[in-house]
Amino acid sequence: MRDHRDRATGSIAFRQDVPVTPTLTRRSRARTLLAAAALAPLAAAAAGCGAAHPVASQALIGAPAASSPGRSSARVTSAVAGQQAASWAAAARRAVPPGGPVRVTFSQAQAADGSVITIATFHGPVQYVLHDGSEDPGPLAGPVTAGPAVTGAGRARLLAAFNGGFKLDALAGGYEQEGHVVRAIRPGLASLVIDTSGQATVGVWGHGVPVAGEAVYSVRQNLWALVAGGKPTAESALWWRWGGTLGHAEYVARSALGENAAGELMYAASMSTSPADLAAALAGRGARIAMELDINPEWVQLDTAARPGGPLTAGVPGQHRPATQYLTGWTRDFIAVQAPPSP
Repeated sequence: MRDHRDRATGSIAFRQDVPVTPTLTRRSRARTLLAAAALAPLAAAAAGCGAAHPVASQALIGAPAASSPGRSSARVTSAVAGQQAASWAAAARRAVPPGGPVRVTFSQAQAADGSVITIATFHGPVQYVLHDGSEDPGPLAGPVTAGPAVTGAGRARLLAAFNGGFKLDALAGGYEQEGHVVRAIRPGLASLVIDTSGQATVGVWGHGVPVAGEAVYSVRQNLWALVAGGKPTAESALWWRWGGTLGHAEYVARSALGENAAGELMYAASMSTSPADLAAALAGRGARIAMELDINPEWVQLDTAARPGGPLTAGVPGQHRPATQYLTGWTRDFIAVQAPPSP
């Protein structure tokens, strides 16, 4: 497997290990989890700590700053790990996505300030594509095929598209697209992992993802886990650790991505919410693991279609960008959700 350290420095700037249940993945990952569950319980995962790593916040509307990870006292006991192993085996049998048409379903939750959080769940054998933004990562991504706009065959299969994570200069995690490592993929950070078949999972790098032998194609990291083991993490209550916000406010536009026990990804967002509210909303809708994506109103965006290739509509009430933004081109990385190619 390729070296996921930064080729410029060879170092890992910070580490935040969150004890988590390895998340469900699809098809071949399901078989791997079944085999793993038959082994002895996993050893307890202890949280790591890192030195302070301050970064400058954006001016006006820009990249949020990632504060340095602190020390976590959470522990996973061997007894709990044994119980989890049994549940992984049962859940892995459901990890292969069902046949039938791809689709998006929506639900809503209310944040503590009364605003609405929208949760979109992607069903069926959908495929995921990480797109490069024209400015971030921009040319740093290298000669990638998925650029700043969804066009051609990808447009005809497009079911949804949503924002990626913080700007790369926020140092909130690694970025790899189509085998090109732009920023180091860091152990212990929450990660969206996409393989060469377009299947995707959310997990903590080094704690269940990637699966041994997996053909990793793209990875998008952003801070640490927001939900782990089906519950909001202790970190989710510390809103100031989840990026620099406009006016240094707790309730701002935020987004997150989770995965449920069926291996389906779930995007959640609101134009006014906190990390704790996002975590509670996703866990309450069945997410076993989740990560925060981008924040602040300029960057939070979900666009969906009633059918693959159909007209797009805005998915988050009050979002700033038009529903066609990912078709005309965007400055930041984003993720496209597509139907599989016709046989």
